[in-house]
Amino acid sequence: MQSTDSVDSARQHPTALQSREAQLDPFEWYAEMRRADPVHYDERRETWDVFRYEDVDRVLRDQETFSADRSGSGATAAGTEGDGGAVLKTMISTDPPEHERLRGFVNDRFQPGALSEYRPRLEELTDELVDELEDAGEFDFVDEFAVALPVTVIAELLGIPPERRDQFREWSGALIARPESSDEEAIQRMKQRRETAQTEMGRYFAKLLEERQGGDGDDLITLAANADELSRQEKIGFCMILLLAGNITTTNLLTNAIWTFEEQGITEDVGSGDVDRKKAIEEVLRYRSPVQEIQRIASEDAQLGGQQVEAGDVVNVWVGAANRDPEVFDDPETFRPERRPNQHLAFGKGVHYCLGAPLARLEADIALERLLTRFERFDADISDLQPISGHYGLEFLHCQVN
Repeated sequence: MQSTDSVDSARQHPTALQSREAQLDPFEWYAEMRRADPVHYDERRETWDVFRYEDVDRVLRDQETFSADRSGSGATAAGTEGDGGAVLKTMISTDPPEHERLRGFVNDRFQPGALSEYRPRLEELTDELVDELEDAGEFDFVDEFAVALPVTVIAELLGIPPERRDQFREWSGALIARPESSDEEAIQRMKQRRETAQTEMGRYFAKLLEERQGGDGDDLITLAANADELSRQEKIGFCMILLLAGNITTTNLLTNAIWTFEEQGITEDVGSGDVDRKKAIEEVLRYRSPVQEIQRIASEDAQLGGQQVEAGDVVNVWVGAANRDPEVFDDPETFRPERRPNQHLAFGKGVHYCLGAPLARLEADIALERLLTRFERFDADISDLQPISGHYGLEFLHCQVN
């Protein structure tokens, strides 16, 4: 069922999610598909779409049957001129045992205990941004805070000069962008932007890795530069994927939190502590997951939800649909900030559970605490929302504070 372009075509929106309204609120479609066709083959996109929690959970856990290896997608990471754009191999696009080798050297740095030592610096960086918002009074929350904070944090962890952060944002946007439309010209423009960003990022990181080889710094680029178990291209891939995954998901988590709190009328209650902030963050992760879909490739023929999936087929699991499955969550269409239990799949499951989940939670906790306790009034305008391309979030969110 899969052509050579299937992995790329699977990144396009399903027909049901082409409109602005549907991209902002895909949940009615999810509910319909869970009931009527929970494992559905989309002929246009040449991909299976999976909607029920049980099936999504299985695909994410069963890495032997449903592979994360997307090397056939044509993703490349050029290092320096003459590298020829070697296939980008990262921790999120490989299976065990390769996955453990590519991720293992940095695992300890992202554990909650290790990150707790970084909390004072995170609070300092957050306060600096909040000071700027206070001076402005009116601002775009997405661009001036939700993007700025994670980029600043991951740049510091990597050991990147502050003056390169805007460039990082541009690269990240290009790498997750979807085609503006389904016509071939738009798809080719998207591919060109992506390839250019990958080449520029690869060369930049290759230079820093070479400079820091043998160094004793505690930044992540130095750590990668001295990781003997990784090849040169794997080190570049590590830096690139950490930059990408380290800011985009957190950006959308922060944006979706403010969007949801305003929609639900609980912004002040979260700020005052009447609503538990940490539990509210977990419910945002379930209710408006920053990543709505995850892709896998069937490595062998398999039965899934009563359907026959063939080896080589693209399988798209809809995390956002699984997180509202009434078989798992009571009253799933209602935002309940005190929800327990809350076994959402926002950070994935199994061996590919998000490395940066503890950091994303920590950033969100500090950011929302600082934002919602610092100001007497924090108003977000949710009357005219535009969906972001690629993941699930907003292009902008106009706010006023005093």
